[in-house]
Amino acid sequence: MKVKLKDGERLDDLQRNGYRIIQDPQRFCFGMDAVLLCGFADIKENARVMDLGTGTGVIPILLAARTQAASFVGLEVQEESADMAARSVRLNDLEDKIRIQTGNLKDASKVFGASSFDVVLSNPPYMNDRHGLKNPRPELAIARHEVLCNLGDVVREAAALLVPGGKFFMVHRPFRLPEIMEVMRKYKLEPKRMRLVYPKITKEPNMVLIEGVRGGRARMKVEKPLIIYDEDGNYNEEIYWIYDAEGASDQTPGGENS
Repeated sequence: MKVKLKDGERLDDLQRNGYRIIQDPQRFCFGMDAVLLCGFADIKENARVMDLGTGTGVIPILLAARTQAASFVGLEVQEESADMAARSVRLNDLEDKIRIQTGNLKDASKVFGASSFDVVLSNPPYMNDRHGLKNPRPELAIARHEVLCNLGDVVREAAALLVPGGKFFMVHRPFRLPEIMEVMRKYKLEPKRMRLVYPKITKEPNMVLIEGVRGGRARMKVEKPLIIYDEDGNYNEEIYWIYDAEGASDQTPGGENS
């Protein structure tokens, strides 16, 4: 289906099923963190999936290509981003599978009802008022800093939206791990799986991927590190696999799921 691009917008190829996404480079465009979150998430067939803070909709669109989930909802507070996401859904003929809704994620459980999803994902704002300077442009500040919601809001609503035993997947910054663990346990989302992401093997991790289970037992698996670049500055093989790019092997390196 054809859609009309607005001033400043462009079409980007997602390299999955021929899907494309509308983005505005003057606003917040998706990054590697969203793609790695999709690769980390374990989503079963016929699952009902919610993406809290969907931005331009990259996570539900990518997951529609790589999973057999029944349905996706992308909730986004910024009307311009939600509009781009909705048009991208139409562009890819995914209206029967993905629904984009404008609204603040702090109200998600009231809008959609408790225990209404099998999986909740989020790539939330990483920074609070103590972490760096806010961008003077409101749309970028909202995407990067906890302006309209905070970590507690994200985890609380995820826990309320999930069915018992439902899974929560999030990408965040490692320096906030103590707070993440504390908040997840506060809302009965037991941390079950974690993976640190390193730009290079010689660098400190700059992302953490984490899975929680509503009402799960206390036992967490720490997976092997995910290294983005090799010593020559090229993507490691597993990154190609996650992106499903040309040249990747048929199986995840090492035979493990990402």
